[in-house]
Amino acid sequence: MDVAALIREQILAGDLVPHQRLVETDLAEQFAVSRAAVRDALGALAGEGVVERVQNRGARVRAFTLAEAIEIAEVRRALESLCAGKAAETVSDDEIVALRGIRDEMWEAVAAGDVISYAAKNRELHALIHAISGQGTAHALIERLRGQSVRHQYKLAMKPGRPQVSVEEHAAIIDAICARDRQAAESAMAAHLDSVIDAMRAVDAEQRGAR
Repeated sequence: MDVAALIREQILAGDLVPHQRLVETDLAEQFAVSRAAVRDALGALAGEGVVERVQNRGARVRAFTLAEAIEIAEVRRALESLCAGKAAETVSDDEIVALRGIRDEMWEAVAAGDVISYAAKNRELHALIHAISGQGTAHALIERLRGQSVRHQYKLAMKPGRPQVSVEEHAAIIDAICARDRQAAESAMAAHLDSVIDAMRAVDAEQRGAR
């Protein structure tokens, strides 16, 4: 059992939030593993920068600043664009059907105002693009980066009107991959991450203005 992956997934899903303490005994019971296995997993996540150890207080989910989140998004921009471009080159007919199915489900979630379902489909889409691309190293790096900026992603998802913008950007990515147009796929993904960065800055400015 990959305990580090399980903890990372809970962080990505927002079940574990920044500054939350990670108690070894609780996690060991939850995953039915030894405390030593949890300790090793937390050590690995600390090495990734997702978890931080606090002297005399154990481990907790690390909180990232806006500047760090933007830097992470900029790195993701390069990696995600690579995956989108490679996916456009290798996508099969069955994978095109799957991509279009996710696109339709994302539109349905936005129309229903279901932000949680939309966020889940967003993660599913990116995972499928990574799988189609065959870029295993890029996928692993992206997952680590996403875990580091999950709180900023959550705040962005809750921003009124953001899902409507995001779904159009994702539809453009899907359409380019399904057209097997590598350049268009790379450009659409880069434009999406640029939009994410701009939106993070806007959300932060709004929150500071409201204080």
